[in-house]
Amino acid sequence: MVLALLGGGLLLLGLVAVATGVLPAADAAALGDRIAPILGFVVAITIVAAIAAEAGLFDRLASAAARLARGRGALLWVLVVVVAVASTVFLSLDTTAVLLTPVVVTLARRVGLPPLPFALATVWLANTGSLLLPVSNLTNLLAESDPAFGSAYVARSWLPATIAVLVPVAILAVLSRKALAHRYEPPAPEPIEDRVLFTVAAVVTALLVPALALGDPVLHVPVWIPATIAAVVLVIAAAVRRPQVLSLRLLPVPLVLFVCGLFLAVTALGRLGLTEVLTAAAGTGGGPLELLRLAGVGTVTANLADNLPAYLALEPVAGNEHRLLALLVAVNAGPLITPWASLATLLWHERLTALDVKISWWRFAGLGLIAAPLTVGLATLSLSLV
Repeated sequence: MVLALLGGGLLLLGLVAVATGVLPAADAAALGDRIAPILGFVVAITIVAAIAAEAGLFDRLASAAARLARGRGALLWVLVVVVAVASTVFLSLDTTAVLLTPVVVTLARRVGLPPLPFALATVWLANTGSLLLPVSNLTNLLAESDPAFGSAYVARSWLPATIAVLVPVAILAVLSRKALAHRYEPPAPEPIEDRVLFTVAAVVTALLVPALALGDPVLHVPVWIPATIAAVVLVIAAAVRRPQVLSLRLLPVPLVLFVCGLFLAVTALGRLGLTEVLTAAAGTGGGPLELLRLAGVGTVTANLADNLPAYLALEPVAGNEHRLLALLVAVNAGPLITPWASLATLLWHERLTALDVKISWWRFAGLGLIAAPLTVGLATLSLSLV
């Protein structure tokens, strides 16, 4: 509700900017053309992930990981890390934060392990693991649609994306080593409530993953097309098998309102001088130190204001593909300090509160102050190698 109200307010401000000429109507229309396919993908992938979760797909994956680990807590945590990275890369960071978090927390409790190392892994990797593919994060889709960005996204993102996963995983492994040094009794597999819906969800998801990874860069098919096809198939399957699953709550209406309002408002602020201020702060060079400067400004801005407006405000400052990648590293891997630094973090905390898992924001920020500079700094420096 809060997100919808905030989005509505931002949308109203954006429309006022258009009406008063601060943001020309032609520019607003061009902005709409740019974000329409991106929002189409967000809606479709949200529906896919929600129905797949209702079908028990994520629960089954978590249970399989628990049995595969054979009672070793540390190995189970590593397998959860793998699932979290895969979920983030192929189904977006919000899927990991919203749908995977309750699954792994419930799993940890079921086998007698502390849930916090698992919960922290999901939220950190939801953010830092979202660099590899355009579909992993809304910011990536925005960067890919920028004329300054080339077509070979993965060829340029794989190294910083790998570092952005390995650094926080290493930090969490050290911090959680004692809590995870326990054995447990592997749980028996739980029965699948609706095997037909589960099978359809598993097959659709298995086909969608390579379609998202290869469709745009190889086949030149926009990612919203396979995501929409997958969503339609799962909606039909759910309507036949479990119609009670289908409701308006499947649609991310608050998120869409928020994104639309944010785009208009930040673009209008750029016209009013924000771009010049950020250019002075972030510089214009393309060397390692200049990229670190841009990434530092992006990280600070993301943690002060949220990563999406940070990207939108700094995108005009980037200017070329190499600097856009440095900005992506900052706004994807940097939002680990403040609770509002990314929408995924806020949604993650809501899930933890509902599950009665407590972590103070002071502790979260303290851990983030360790992880964010190391992750962003090393991943940004690696850009000189790709």
